[in-house]
Amino acid sequence: MTIPHATPIPAPFLPPDPQAAAGSRIADFARWAARHQGADTIQDPTDYQALHRWSVTDLEGFWAAVWEYFDIDATAPYERVLAEETMPGARWFPGATLNYAHHALRSLHPDAPAITALDETGAGYEITGRQLRAQVASVAATLRDLGVGPGDRVVGYLPNTPHAVIAFLATAGLGAVWSVCGQDYAPRAAADRFAQLEPVVLITADGYLFNGTRHDRRTAALELADALPTLKATVLVDHLGLAWSAPRPAGPTVAWEEAAGRTEHLGITPVPFDHPLWIVFSSGTTGLPKGIVHGHGGVLLEHLKTLGLHTDLGPGDRLLWYTTTHWMMWNLVVSTLLTGAATCTYDGSPAPVARPDVLWELAARHKVTVFGTSPQYLLAMAKLGIEPAGHDLSAIRAIGCTGSTLPASAYPWVRDHVGEDVQLASTSGGTDVVSAFAGSAPTTPVWAGELSAPNLGVALAAYDGAGRPVVDQVGELVVTRPMPSMPLRFWNDPDGSRYRDAYFTAYPGAWRHGDWITITGHGSVIVHGRSDATLNRNGVRLGSADIHDVVERLPEITEALVIGAEEPDGGYWMPLFVVPAPGVTLDDALREKISDAIRTGASPRHVPDEILAVPAIPHTRTGKKLEVPVKRLLQGAPAEQVLHPSAVDNPDLVAYFAGLGAERRQARHPHAVKTVKTGKTGKDAS
Repeated sequence: MTIPHATPIPAPFLPPDPQAAAGSRIADFARWAARHQGADTIQDPTDYQALHRWSVTDLEGFWAAVWEYFDIDATAPYERVLAEETMPGARWFPGATLNYAHHALRSLHPDAPAITALDETGAGYEITGRQLRAQVASVAATLRDLGVGPGDRVVGYLPNTPHAVIAFLATAGLGAVWSVCGQDYAPRAAADRFAQLEPVVLITADGYLFNGTRHDRRTAALELADALPTLKATVLVDHLGLAWSAPRPAGPTVAWEEAAGRTEHLGITPVPFDHPLWIVFSSGTTGLPKGIVHGHGGVLLEHLKTLGLHTDLGPGDRLLWYTTTHWMMWNLVVSTLLTGAATCTYDGSPAPVARPDVLWELAARHKVTVFGTSPQYLLAMAKLGIEPAGHDLSAIRAIGCTGSTLPASAYPWVRDHVGEDVQLASTSGGTDVVSAFAGSAPTTPVWAGELSAPNLGVALAAYDGAGRPVVDQVGELVVTRPMPSMPLRFWNDPDGSRYRDAYFTAYPGAWRHGDWITITGHGSVIVHGRSDATLNRNGVRLGSADIHDVVERLPEITEALVIGAEEPDGGYWMPLFVVPAPGVTLDDALREKISDAIRTGASPRHVPDEILAVPAIPHTRTGKKLEVPVKRLLQGAPAEQVLHPSAVDNPDLVAYFAGLGAERRQARHPHAVKTVKTGKTGKDAS
């Protein structure tokens, strides 16, 4: 949508390169839509706002254009693009039959790399398009022989290696349903996810690499198999070269070499547009993780749009994005194949102690064109003094960044240490839609600390407390019209009540995601953090990300977490937890430096009541800070009601923060409102 400009548009940190913008696939799409789809409001193919406005006002025209532009190969045609525009319950492309796996394999050059397998040692090997098709055909035939058919579930307990990609494509080609998690999950945590699905086949590796250690997961794999009573067979992947000796999982087992080494014809099963493709799981901070079901057609169109248009991927490109198999970014990375580009898998730590710059080294060696990472990685590189430009990164044209809010301070570092013409593309989305709500494109400017624009086809708005869209004000992130990749349903939610409660109760008919955002007058999007973790001091709403941004720029601090906790006597406690850098002690001088930085970089209202050193900050398995669970622990909620152990990257921190809360409650006078003050923070915070 076009947003009225109440103030002059600020100068961007990086304007779009006119030549690159005009030659991009998104500009070509805009020209095509204007000629063939009646998008006559698009006068300039590089005018992103005009293209976005059309994409959300004419949903059927836009998604029909995506279908035609990317030449979707359907075995049966669709009757209408959007038969029912309701949320939840939108019906997209009824009547159409197709298959995601067919589209992932059809555009690959037989002799060019399709997958480059990498690990933290710097080693690697390539799988060509022809080899990938052959291995997918072989594994699909093996699964078929094991009794797998349409709708059956196949699960993977696998690191980020080509085995996971091949197994997924083979599963999808049969019309079966895929789910995967990394092997850093304990067997019980993996079973909490997979047992819900009643899988018929488990595909598991002998282990994975991380930070110089080869982790043997054979025993864990056996425990997981024993916890899945519906299994008909287990496929054993020899990734680390460990022997799969007795004991073995009960029931038939097949070695990966045998499963993937057959000579078979690749047969693809056409399925309806909304046939389940995969099940991804929420972080699951309370109770069992929720299984989110996505369909073949919705994912196909959404990922072609995101990767083909926004990321500008196509034949000849190569994407390296650090991820684990249980993060939705793995699903998106696999979809690189839809565009005809090559994708990279990576097994290991993003910054192993022995060679912390290994990802940059690999990106240079393999001529990566799009490099994807997280804000924490870029900030860590800066603090470690890593110099990416010491490698030949001339092939990189864009760095994608997601997982949390990317602070403005990271933008100059990327410009100065990676490349001045590299577009830093910050994005924000979710496992829920397995894509992004907002991000950038070759035709959008970059403003430091902001996401360039809502993504095409995403009717994004910021709602105030009355449910009205606001500009240049903090509001709830809502999507007011359906997206094809919204979940088909939650697993084991027969009446849809859990699905409705998750997104549609606050604003009926609109998707509420649970983030605070600002849509600016110049069309960009600023993400302030989770709305259920909002700081609300004396009626003033503050974003936690604004504090984290300032504090984590300080070289003395590795990471920070601020919490706003309402207390039973009406008080409000806003502590800031910091992890000091190695060799640094949190003393009064550093507390004062932190407070001054927040006062200057955010506002006096943002200065916390207390600054405390902690050994680490707890995260979900996908790297998001656990703001709400920590708040509830500090308030005294029982840990078993707050967090599912499998959801936390460091479960020991649950007891640690619960103990901090207990100590504070014990220390407080039962009838007095007491605010702990450090330095000048009490005065500044009042």
